[in-house]
Amino acid sequence: MSEKPSVSDEEWAAFVESAREQGLGTEAQEKALRKARPPKRPKPAKAPRPPKRREPEGWRTGPAWQEMNGTARRRGRAKAALGITLVAALALVAVRPQLLTEHLPEGVTSALPSSWTDRPEDATPLAAETARPTAPPPTVDPQRPTLKEPFKGSPALRWGNGAAGIVPPEAKATGGLSKKRVAEGLRLTKALLVAANLDPDTLAGRRPAEALALIEPEQRDLHADMEASLRKMTAENDPLYWFTRFGPEVKPVGTVVKTRGRITFEAGDEPGMVLIKADYTFVYPLVKSRPGADEVARTVIRRTLHVGLYGGRTGPATPGTVTLIRHLHEVANSSCTVQDGFLHPQFREDAPDPAGVRPTGAPVDPYDRSHDQVVPEEAGCGRVSRT
Repeated sequence: MSEKPSVSDEEWAAFVESAREQGLGTEAQEKALRKARPPKRPKPAKAPRPPKRREPEGWRTGPAWQEMNGTARRRGRAKAALGITLVAALALVAVRPQLLTEHLPEGVTSALPSSWTDRPEDATPLAAETARPTAPPPTVDPQRPTLKEPFKGSPALRWGNGAAGIVPPEAKATGGLSKKRVAEGLRLTKALLVAANLDPDTLAGRRPAEALALIEPEQRDLHADMEASLRKMTAENDPLYWFTRFGPEVKPVGTVVKTRGRITFEAGDEPGMVLIKADYTFVYPLVKSRPGADEVARTVIRRTLHVGLYGGRTGPATPGTVTLIRHLHEVANSSCTVQDGFLHPQFREDAPDPAGVRPTGAPVDPYDRSHDQVVPEEAGCGRVSRT
């Protein structure tokens, strides 16, 4: 048999095309060319299989070997699957290292970067509060707030933002007052909450002009007390009773203050009067004003206002104002030592004042809105469980 290599299909097609280009295109010529094509080299014959070896019946022949081969193939597939699973698991841990670090002891995780140990929080906004909660919000992972995430580790992460979180109910005619008049009172009550607790000028310690303008001018004694407290704070007259204001050593982190609460209304004790009740909690993230400061602290304030709304014949009804009947407030995370009419949040880096007032009593959860605010028997400095 000739050892010359056979012509490939590609080489033969190129040869035929070249012949056509040279004028060898007649049917007879093409037939001759096809006959002239060297034959393909035949494939070598397969060697005959050896006869099956007969074994005694006590030996495990074919079926046993097939089982072993099958096991080997399954092991191969298992190894491949294990490799793929391991790669996928490593990729998942790279994306979410918390899946691994949450099972490590605290002594190990404390040395790891916070991005490895922090778990993602549920930031889904909560529905507006329409009734008193039956329990405080659940405890979340104690993750420290940052300049980028000032509400990390706080239930307030899911609360409303500023004025948008203050949602008055739908008005209806009540206590002899029209629906329109009640709606006006609800709007003014919200405006008072915003001006006294969210307005940037008020928070910075400047005169709360908008809030003062919303209070019935016929309440002359109340206005006098407020003005006096703004000029000089005393134990009896503290502007923090009505307004939220921070000392110059701190500044807000961002522009968002978290809010949660409710406004209700009912017929008052007198004919032609409606009592509006507002109960809201405000969460303020703050950082020290000095350049380069990055530790974030939160101050939590809960305020309860009772506002009287009159029709004109039974009480004061200056347009654009409401009558402030009652006000309560609770503050979490402000110095108990400094009493100057401003809030002074405490930071982890602050050294305790040896001569300062020590908090006492059982820790109180400032996020617990499951109970009504009450007038404390005596003023004091208590402890909080979280901020």
